Amino acid sequence: MITLYHNPRCRKSREALQLVEHSGLPFEVVDYQKNPLSPDALKGILKKLGIPAEALLRKNEALWKEHYKGKTLTEEELVDLMVAHPRLMERPILVRGEQALVGRPPERIMELLQF
Repeated sequence: MITLYHNPRCRKSREALQLVEHSGLPFEVVDYQKNPLSPDALKGILKKLGIPAEALLRKNEALWKEHYKGKTLTEEELVDLMVAHPRLMERPILVRGEQALVGRPPERIMELLQF
């Protein structure tokens, strides 16, 4: 099963959804803005992505710049921050089995749709 962590307001995320829909593979869509991830779920995704929490942060968001930029936060604090403020997460994220990737650009999603 494929899971697409999706923000319908994001153009790149909508493009990724179209690619997944056209793949013909079974999938589910999670609007992580309306249904925020738990800390454990986000940690699991980070593990599959093979990146630290900081690499998933959208540091150009006003919220980050105004309140957190320049602060030293632990991995746990960064996870909690993204759970509390999902818009700080890079998107879209595609998970298939034990693999995951950030679909930027959306065409990267093809890497997980073709194996």
